[in-house]
Parts: sequence; C-alpha cells; structure tokens
Amino acid sequence: MKIPNFKKWIIFENDNYILVNKPPYISSLEDRDKTLPTVYQEAKKYGGDTQLCHRLDKETSGVMAIAKNPEAYRNLAIQFEKREVEKIYHAVVDGVENFEGNLIDRNILVSGRGNVRIDIEGKPSQTVVKTEEIYKFHSLVACKPLTGRMHQIRIHLAYIGSPIISDEVYGGEKPYLSVIKGRKFNLKNNTEEQPLMSRVALHARSLKFKDVDGSEIAIEAEYPKDMRAVITQLRKYK
Repeated sequence: MKIPNFKKWIIFENDNYILVNKPPYISSLEDRDKTLPTVYQEAKKYGGDTQLCHRLDKETSGVMAIAKNPEAYRNLAIQFEKREVEKIYHAVVDGVENFEGNLIDRNILVSGRGNVRIDIEGKPSQTVVKTEEIYKFHSLVACKPLTGRMHQIRIHLAYIGSPIISDEVYGGEKPYLSVIKGRKFNLKNNTEEQPLMSRVALHARSLKFKDVDGSEIAIEAEYPKDMRAVITQLRKYK
C-alpha cells in the first residue's frame, strides 16, 4: 500500500477538530497487519493530542471526526451519547426501491467474534432510509443511523431485502457491467470480467455536530473513485 498523505484526507480543520474523508481499505484504529497505516496513526503523525471520536469499518469510506484536544473530544463524545450527532451514509443497494424516510427498527445482537444478526435479545437499533436515485437494477439510498451498532446499516438493509452491493457477508451481490448493459455488453477475448466495485458500497456522506463554542459544524465528504465510477455506470444504463 502507498504511504498515505493525511493532509489530502482533510476536508475541514479548526482549533478543535480535524474532519477527514477516510479512503476505503484503511482501518480506523488497528489492523491485523501491524505494518498497514491506520487513521489513528496518521492523525498522531500529523501532530497534536488527537483522538478519534468514532470509527468506520475498514472498507467504508467517508467523513470521520478527530478531536485535537481533550475538551473537544469530551464535547463530541457527549453529543454521540445523547444521539445529537447527525450522520448520513450513502449506499448502493441491490434492487429498485423507493424508500421515503422508512424507519427500520430491529434489535441487533453481536455474539462471538463479528457474529452480528437481527435478534430480539439484541440492543435496540434504528435506521432511517431514504432513496436518492433509482437505476435499472439498483438504488442509491441515504441512511441515517439513530443508534450506532456494529454493522447496523449493512444488516438493516439486508433485513429489508436491499443488501449493499458487494456485501457478501449479508447477501449483497457484486455488480457487473454485463448485467447492467445486457446485450450491449461485449467482453474482450481471453479476459475475465471484473466487478464494477469489489468492496461494500457504503460511504459516510456527511456529519453534523456542535463545536465546543456551540457553533454548528456540517461537512459533506465526496465519494471516492470506486464509488463515483459505479454510480456513473449505473446512471448511464438505467
């Protein structure tokens, strides 16, 4: 992996917070492979008494907040605890769906190492889902998690029959141009078709919270290259 340029990740910075657009395939805190970079390590190298205010899964891209001092960390931690932080995620899902702010309210149970499922014995979990765009076989949806459970958006979308593309853990299928284009698709001889997107198509699109002085911080993160590419193709052949 290339050495990351943390400065290029930054989309907002003031005296209290750094907000970055995390690339996919970068872990937030730690990785099994200790030689790989993490957001935490790169923030520490950047300087200051930095602390991550929340995490994103390794494959998930998008906006993350990093506190530059203990007061800023406490300020945002309290807002997360009180559910006052607004997080919006965008996901490309299987199926043509027209969600209009639908509430998914299903408990999520985490048992063992990464075993996550819908279960009445789990913790209360709520996600609001709204359709942004509809394509030929897929939809782009905005998800607003009201709670912060492990894999919450992924498992909630799978539960309602709209798994995220390439999320094979929860039933999402990899998108292929041959399926989208149909008869118009031609594959070169002696080549194997690659999926349009190989990772879970989930992106932390925006984050809104209050700064230490009470002023509002609202930041939107652009899609990374792979997600822009898949949306471009889906728009082209819808």
